[in-house]
Amino acid sequence: MSSHREAPAISQDPVADNADTYAFVSPDDPSTVTIITNYVPLEGPPGGPNFFEFGDDVLYSIYIDNDGDALPDITYQFQFRTTLQNEDTFLYNTGPITALDSPSWNKRQLYDVSVNRAHGPGDKKKQHHEQDGKGTVIGASLACPPCNIGPRSTPNYDTLAGAAVHHLPSGETVFAGQRNDGFFVDLGAIFDLGDIREIQNLHLISSAPGTSVDPLKTLNIHAIAIKVPISMLTRDGSVPSDPLSAKAVLGIWGGASRRKVQVRDDNGNGTKGSGPWVQVSRLGNPLFNEVVVPIGDKDRWNAVDPIDDSGFEEYVNQPELARLLPVLYPGAFPHLAAYTADRADLHAILLTGIPSGIVPGFQNFTGPNPADMLRLNVAVPPTTSDPNPIGLVAGDPAGFPNGRRVFDDVVSIELKAIAGATIPLVDPSYTVDGAVGAVSSYLTPGTGRYQSTFPYLGTPHDGFDTPSS
Repeated sequence: MSSHREAPAISQDPVADNADTYAFVSPDDPSTVTIITNYVPLEGPPGGPNFFEFGDDVLYSIYIDNDGDALPDITYQFQFRTTLQNEDTFLYNTGPITALDSPSWNKRQLYDVSVNRAHGPGDKKKQHHEQDGKGTVIGASLACPPCNIGPRSTPNYDTLAGAAVHHLPSGETVFAGQRNDGFFVDLGAIFDLGDIREIQNLHLISSAPGTSVDPLKTLNIHAIAIKVPISMLTRDGSVPSDPLSAKAVLGIWGGASRRKVQVRDDNGNGTKGSGPWVQVSRLGNPLFNEVVVPIGDKDRWNAVDPIDDSGFEEYVNQPELARLLPVLYPGAFPHLAAYTADRADLHAILLTGIPSGIVPGFQNFTGPNPADMLRLNVAVPPTTSDPNPIGLVAGDPAGFPNGRRVFDDVVSIELKAIAGATIPLVDPSYTVDGAVGAVSSYLTPGTGRYQSTFPYLGTPHDGFDTPSS
């Protein structure tokens, strides 16, 4: 949920709010890449009687750029439809749901998956959304699992979720449905003037040190996950083995669109859409729109595409949070306060990828076009023994900002980077402030948050055992 409610408009449209995007080489199947885009943030498990679901009127997209031009070469799109088995009951289910076709499951969602490998004129200057919704269907009427209600309604939830993993004839594996939210952050503290409880004695408005709290540990999310053979994603159909090869790097982001015209009738039949699809949300790197882009530009950022991100470069080069940290923590960040140069380190991490020669044996550079995308080097094998959630900056090249795994501690990574930890990579004369070592999320996700197999996010909390109060 690293980008939940991050812009004024999308905060009112949770089913289209792209809250997280993940991309990684599948740890249990390293010939494939898994991409996950999450929607409907902050789901309380006891969310009945109308439990959470995807939007039937939203077009959900996953974009892959394999030649470094910040334009999609492959697009997977997902469209949902809700069906009712019995309109004469208020119940989501009228008995235990024991299978995806259980007659007692009243309100169900199905979806189609399409792929588009043609994106209009090759002018390389814009993303051609007129192709949206016109791809080749590779999976039709696929079933989502129900939400996890409780032991009487969904007594064998993992069996239901497993049945909702679909292996497509074209080679992809897909899942769409409710999962445990894998993102973790102390929301209550961080948005209270940038407080970190463990060091709040150093804060401008100080108090005794405390212990960080994870309010997301009992919340769910709706995930769209797809696992694709690497050879189906690279520009030449190869499976690269050299991390320094340009063809090993994929740019990946997610997006959600609605029809341009929305009409309501007088009979309560819901909104009808017409006209072209218009993007209302997107996400590559975690926290980009949430923390980097100022509030007056957030809705515009959601509406445009990565190819247009030169218009937001200034916010990366001179990030507001880097200026705020020395003010909020007086005396703790003197070197950061004195540093006035553009942040070439953040520009590389967030907008172009890291070129060869910065981190020995690694790169995820996609070229000079500044664009917010996750950049995944598929030639870097997954770390299967003691992966480090701090990722690349802690010596684990399979983690963020090389793509993003579900358990990566992106809050700690990005806080440390903004606080100056990565400046020496591009400016060896810079001395990192000692306080950077204390900048952290201070959170460790509990058991059950993740799983070792697709779709990698853990079993969602059920409403009976996880009440909201």
